Amino acid sequence: MDQIIVEDLQVYAYHGVYQKENEEGQNFYVSVTLDTDTRDAGLADDLELSTNYGEVCRFLYSFLREHTYKLIETAAEKCAEALLLQFPRVRQVALELKKPEAPITIPFGSVSVRIVRGWRRAYIACGSNMGDREAHLDAGVCALREDPKCRVLRVSGWMETTPYGGVEQGDFLNGAFSVETLYTPEELLEVLQGIERSENRERKERWGPRTLDLDILLYEGTVMDTERLIIPHRDMKNRDFVLKPLAQIAPYEIHPVLGKAIVELLEEVETDGEKHVLSN
Repeated sequence: MDQIIVEDLQVYAYHGVYQKENEEGQNFYVSVTLDTDTRDAGLADDLELSTNYGEVCRFLYSFLREHTYKLIETAAEKCAEALLLQFPRVRQVALELKKPEAPITIPFGSVSVRIVRGWRRAYIACGSNMGDREAHLDAGVCALREDPKCRVLRVSGWMETTPYGGVEQGDFLNGAFSVETLYTPEELLEVLQGIERSENRERKERWGPRTLDLDILLYEGTVMDTERLIIPHRDMKNRDFVLKPLAQIAPYEIHPVLGKAIVELLEEVETDGEKHVLSN
């Protein structure tokens, strides 16, 4: 990935824990490295095809002066997020915020916070077997389209499927979609569960009927196992109703643990596994 770099932009701003810092202000220095694609701009010699570093500097200067935060950690976090939302060609930001005039009573050069934030690709499975199933699935996708920290990229077709897990219930509509998001996996889980609640999802029985189910399948190469969240989804390799819609939108995405493409996993399930997909 190409990079645009701004170093030590000076901004007189009002961030700090102490009231004096908020009232009198002090100098801050911000450096950013923007991961972006500059090839089209370089070949065409056209600024419209790039990220204007002058605009980046003016944006950073205004943002840091117009907002006041107690912690430079917060100032850095908010600044990086604002850059990613403001400049659509930027995929990732490495940002360092220096505070050389911090109220420290012993000699020092500077204190700073350095963070890296960016858009991350995730794949989400969705399912419904209560009420207007298609409307519930559409609502889930629409809710993420309306979230500024998510960009919905591709959406599979909805597929009629039989229940999985042995609970007697009605057939499902299942699908999958991909997003780019600024949320961490844990934050994205919270967002998805909030959307489920907005569609009156109730968690009464494992593998039971539901108005809307949204599961994170993959998150940009992440492998994690916590009490609340396992990525990749632990059972996706056995579910044709997950793999078939996922293969529509990301056939060659690699499972980071199994090392196989989605189409390979689907072929294995369709050959030797349970069959649940009835129709598109």
